[in-house]
Amino acid sequence: MKRIILIALCLMCIAGTASAYQLYLSCPESVQVGLVLQCSIDSNFPAGTTFDVALYQSGYTATAISRQSVTIQDNQATQYKLFDTQGLPGGQYKVEIQSLGSYESRLSSDSTTLQLPKLLDRSGDITITSPMTQSIDEALRIEGSIVKAGNDGVEIEVRGPDGVVFGPQWVGTKIIIQSGAGVFTQRVAVTSPGEYDVTFRDAKGYVGVVTFTVPAPRTTTPTTIPTTTPVITTRPPTTVPTTLPTPTPSPLSPVAIVAALGIVGILSVVLAKKH
Repeated sequence: MKRIILIALCLMCIAGTASAYQLYLSCPESVQVGLVLQCSIDSNFPAGTTFDVALYQSGYTATAISRQSVTIQDNQATQYKLFDTQGLPGGQYKVEIQSLGSYESRLSSDSTTLQLPKLLDRSGDITITSPMTQSIDEALRIEGSIVKAGNDGVEIEVRGPDGVVFGPQWVGTKIIIQSGAGVFTQRVAVTSPGEYDVTFRDAKGYVGVVTFTVPAPRTTTPTTIPTTTPVITTRPPTTVPTTLPTPTPSPLSPVAIVAALGIVGILSVVLAKKH
């Protein structure tokens, strides 16, 4: 009788094990802010089974950052989900598998549905001394320092509106003895206005991204002086009065002159006699 009960218990355990499903979520312990957080999912769920993988920022209350869907395929191959960390603050995060429905109660005891990766923020290690906004004639001057980089150099990549315009390429650094920081300087010629993301990596790995702005050059608008069209006033023609010719006196004839002289002589004699 005891043997029968033992066999029955073994069969129940075998049946229970056979009905359990495995689900394994795996994420790196830490990743630099700005890099992709890649998590893998393995499961023997039936093909077509769908559930969610969610990223949360841990704290007093979990803040949802991103959620992605996973669907199991026929070959039950490993699947990968990528979470963008650009712009996220450093600290503790949580990646969790959710929406399993009835499968949640049928998971094997060794299944893993929760991971706690940490985001490492090194962006504060970068100090930029060149202007963050530069004219296209001066752009692009990349000058500054990285904490504890010493003489180990820094890798720089510049990506603009037209794609990668420089690197990735290692640039030498000069150590500041007092602090151990590494000073770098690099000039990258650019021909288009826009935003340029400069990615920095050092011997320890990814450091961060700094964005420079190159505004479009100002265009000078020529001043247009309006042309004044002269106003022509039509006046009636002025009529000049016709000047009449001055009549020329006709010359006296000799007979008239002699007659006049004779009269004058007679008058003279008469006046003489009266006196």
